[in-house]
Amino acid sequence: MSGHSKWKTIQHAKGAADAKRGNLFTKLTREIIIAARQGGPNPESNLKLRLAIQKAKDNSMPWDNIDRAIKKGSGTLEGSTLEELTLEGYSASGAAILVQAVTDNRLRTIQDIRNIFSRNGGSLGAAGCVAWLFENKGLITIKGENLDGDEIALLAIDAGAEDVQVEKGYIEIYTKPENLEQVRNALKEHNVPISSSVLSMIPKTSVTPDEKGALQTIKLLERLEDLDEVQNVASNAEFTDEIMAKIASQL
Repeated sequence: MSGHSKWKTIQHAKGAADAKRGNLFTKLTREIIIAARQGGPNPESNLKLRLAIQKAKDNSMPWDNIDRAIKKGSGTLEGSTLEELTLEGYSASGAAILVQAVTDNRLRTIQDIRNIFSRNGGSLGAAGCVAWLFENKGLITIKGENLDGDEIALLAIDAGAEDVQVEKGYIEIYTKPENLEQVRNALKEHNVPISSSVLSMIPKTSVTPDEKGALQTIKLLERLEDLDEVQNVASNAEFTDEIMAKIASQL
C-alpha cells in the first residue's frame, strides 16, 4: 500500500487543491446526493451519507451546501438524475486504473473518460479487467511535519487499524470499511490532526513504472481527476522517491 498517495502530493505542491475547490465541491455534492438517495437523509442510519458529510466538512464545504445536497438526494429539492459509474483501464506503462464517476449523462462521461485515456497513452478495458486488483478500505490521512509516526501508529492499531504507512510529511492509516469511524474517533480523542477520512479503493499489488511511464501515468491520473463527474481515481502505480523528487523539482 505504501506510496498510494505520492502522486497526490504533487497536486498539493502545485496548489491544485485550492485552485480546484469549485471542482471539489461539485464532486462532494454529487457524493452526498447519491448517498442520501440510496440510504435516506438521516446520517445516523446511513453510513455512506455520514462519511460523505464528514468528507465535505474535512474540505471546508459550507453546511448550507451540504444540507442542500441532502435535500436533493432525498427528493425534497429538485435535482438532476444522477447515476454511479465505474470504468477500468490501463496507463501506457501498464498500471491498472479504476475510475469511479457520478453523472447525469452516462454516454458523455464514458466518452470523456475514454478520450482522456487515449490522449494520454492509456486505454479503457472491459468491466472487471482491473477491479480484482483493488479492495475497498478506510483511509485516514494525517499531514504535517514533525509527526510522531510511531505513537500515531500505535493509537491507530489499538483502535482497529489494519496498516499504517509513515511517509515524509504525512501518515496513511488503513482500516476495514466498517472500522473507519471508530479509528478516526480514537485519533480525534487524542487530538491527532486528521486531514481526511474516506473509503478508497486500495491496490493489493503494485507496479513501478520507469520515469517516462511515471510521468505519463501521473498526467493521466490528474486529467481524470479534473473531470467534474469523476469522484475517485485509484491506481496500482508505485512511484519511486527519486522520480517523485524529479517531478517536484520541475514545479
